[in-house]
Amino acid sequence: MNVSGINIQFDRPDDSEPGSGPVKVGWLLNDDKSGIIFDPPERVRSVEMNKKHAKSASRCPAVIGLESRYFVVKCPFDLHLGFVRTKEGKPAFRNLAGDNSSVRAKKLATHLSMTNEVEWRYPDRPTVQLQLPYLFIADETVYLSQVAPFMHYRADPLPGTIFGGRFPINVWPRPLMWAFEWHDIKKDIVLKRGEPLFYVHLETTPQDRSIALVEAEKTPELEAYLELITGAVNYVNQTFSLFKAAEERRPATLLSAKRTK
Repeated sequence: MNVSGINIQFDRPDDSEPGSGPVKVGWLLNDDKSGIIFDPPERVRSVEMNKKHAKSASRCPAVIGLESRYFVVKCPFDLHLGFVRTKEGKPAFRNLAGDNSSVRAKKLATHLSMTNEVEWRYPDRPTVQLQLPYLFIADETVYLSQVAPFMHYRADPLPGTIFGGRFPINVWPRPLMWAFEWHDIKKDIVLKRGEPLFYVHLETTPQDRSIALVEAEKTPELEAYLELITGAVNYVNQTFSLFKAAEERRPATLLSAKRTK
């Protein structure tokens, strides 16, 4: 169907040819605890779009095509962190929100950590990790890339950059994290609940296929497969070398759309 020059694709019936129609990608929370604070991923769309003029960027097929492949994951809670070193000289962060923090210190510690100094890419740039329960899965070849939210403007830029990453979610689904490389430790990390934390970019095969993002069920088959691959990072440095072995043991179907009540 063509509306105003925009091609709209509908879900293909189950008996259509493999590799045609929209690619179904599932998302879910790997841990349901406090799941209500984690917003569903949203497709990136231009804010306050001007569509009155035919030449408006918000009506450009290239812009629409770009945005259709990016999904934003939002920050689940407020954070205000400062860099410190302990009496022993070990790097750490301080919760500068103090008693005004919306997150209890014990709970914050379960999500937030700083990697060992010997693992930093640069000796003067600490790496902070925020563990998240977001998991993306697909039953067809789909590559996920995690990137900074470059289409959203921040009046006060963060004092560093996030770690990106690219991997096939049909073979290697794993919970995402926000990994931040702190370039200027004299400046605080300030994040607000609901603001963009990062984007998820999805690549399909062939590249022109559209994406249908659905909430997925955590089925016994998916749980068993996650258990199979999750612990590998503790024993193998280059986990990508395990893709072939994982694919051989992968069930034919991992994605089951969540039923609405």
